[in-house]
Amino acid sequence: MTNIDTRSVFSINSPIRVGIVGTGFAAKLRAETIQADGRSNLVAVAGHTPDKIAAFCQGFGAEVAVSWRKLVERDDLDLVIVCTVNRDHGAIVQAALENDKHVVVEYPLSLDVSEAERAIELAAQKQKLLHIEHIELLGGLHQAIKESLPLIGKVFYARYVTIAPQRSVPQRWTFQHSLFGFPLVGAISRLHRFTDLFGEVTSVNCQSQFWDTQPDFYKACLCNAQLRFANGIVAEAVYGKGETFWQSENVFTIYGEEGTLVFTPESGQLIQGENRRTIKVGTRRGLFAKDTDIVLEYLSNGTPLYVNNASSLYALKVADAARRSSESGQNVAIRSA
Repeated sequence: MTNIDTRSVFSINSPIRVGIVGTGFAAKLRAETIQADGRSNLVAVAGHTPDKIAAFCQGFGAEVAVSWRKLVERDDLDLVIVCTVNRDHGAIVQAALENDKHVVVEYPLSLDVSEAERAIELAAQKQKLLHIEHIELLGGLHQAIKESLPLIGKVFYARYVTIAPQRSVPQRWTFQHSLFGFPLVGAISRLHRFTDLFGEVTSVNCQSQFWDTQPDFYKACLCNAQLRFANGIVAEAVYGKGETFWQSENVFTIYGEEGTLVFTPESGQLIQGENRRTIKVGTRRGLFAKDTDIVLEYLSNGTPLYVNNASSLYALKVADAARRSSESGQNVAIRSA
């Protein structure tokens, strides 16, 4: 969380006036929560496609903003929520902060580490909230993993595999190099899970493969990053999506000296020799609504957030190190946080 003078937090009039950049899945869930909460009101929305913006605004009774630049300049907004393509996150956040708005942005904060650092510094200077959504830290899976770690003693190895097959990949921005970013940056939640669980990373080695169909589009990608942590743990993150894959997989395995934990999004197991114990995993539903509620509670009452900007920035630095390792074919060392 940015260092904010709590006096400025409590000065926001109720309802909190909100503008959203984006009209996709996350934006819709945010808008529903904002409109249903008496502490907030959705005022205006900006996006890329005029027809989609018009339909979105009609559904929520909001005004159409001709561009995100015009939206962040409005005097009738307190909070801007950024739910658009990854490439534009950093620029929109910077402009919103320069116009004295509180900001919520879906991860990643930026595809560029330096731009992310500047945004965090500006939020501190402006005494404005900059909240980088990392709902995976709120989810039942992550909470179950954290609670179960003491059961397996000293951890020495972890592996997190997420493979998502997709037939006939359309030309969507999530399969576009320039808009999504390097896969482990665009899907930074994979690495943020590791850094939240295991702490400081000393080095990263990453290999990646793309099945390009056009210069800026691919039909599939695969990344494999090996992380070495300061506490001696070695972890692997495997991320793949697209047409090349025929079997989905979502498994988080953690090896400790006193047992092994195996988690899927639905359930977990503690394995100790012949003994196996099922571990309950909470729901994945409603996390965008929960994140939005936490932000409104913070802005209304100063209630602490669940993630801070330092940890988010550190995860971005680790993801960027994976990108640089993939491009160079070399290990990339990471300086102490």
